[in-house]
Amino acid sequence: MTGAILTLWRRELVRFWRQPSRVVGAIGSPLVFWALLGSGFGRSFRPAGAPETTGYLEYFFPGILVLVVLFTAIFATISIIEDRHEGFLQGVLAAPVPRSAIVAGKVLASATLATVQAAALLLLGVVAGVAPSAVSPLFSAAAVLAALAVGLSALGVFIAWRFDSIQGFHAVMNLVLVPLWLLSGAAFPASGAAGWVQLLMAINPLTYGVAALRQVLTGASLPGEPGLAPSLGVVLVFGCAALAAGVAEVSREGRR
Repeated sequence: MTGAILTLWRRELVRFWRQPSRVVGAIGSPLVFWALLGSGFGRSFRPAGAPETTGYLEYFFPGILVLVVLFTAIFATISIIEDRHEGFLQGVLAAPVPRSAIVAGKVLASATLATVQAAALLLLGVVAGVAPSAVSPLFSAAAVLAALAVGLSALGVFIAWRFDSIQGFHAVMNLVLVPLWLLSGAAFPASGAAGWVQLLMAINPLTYGVAALRQVLTGASLPGEPGLAPSLGVVLVFGCAALAAGVAEVSREGRR
């Protein structure tokens, strides 16, 4: 089983790095978001309760890290649909390995790619002065990113397994992921939002991922933001639940 997981993991990594456009798209889009929105809002927006030295670029940075993880982890799972069309997935399903190994291999590969790219942006944030240079908060942030990447990758596997069309997958992902990210506290704090928006943010698992990242990087939370311990708990529960859902979906009879 371990051999099957590592084989699938290695295959996904090799495939990704042989497609430079995916690398550019996964990390380039969030960088453009960060540069344009951060610079545009920089002098007109400051989150309530944040230090006077905190500008929008600093506030926005944890959300951009989550966006990198989101883009990479979810869209890396498009390979499931491609593998089905090419016949590779049918061969894997016919092999004498449990389907949980297929999920584990796909999730591990997607989470690895997402974490590596987000970590690269995290180091860029250190150079840009929007992230601390101390080793401890950087490692803590990388751990949060890895946990979030596992959950989002498993969610991607769960959804991609139900689709035969890459276009349909893209359409549903755009409909789901953009609101999911916007309602995470990445672009605006919950404290100033309408009541119904605050409710949606409270049940959004990405809200807790962004909050955990912001707190391990800055050492402080904003008004209305969940604390570090509950945020980490929700991220871990989300990852476990998404993995269980992915395994259950792939193991269902009739799903190919």
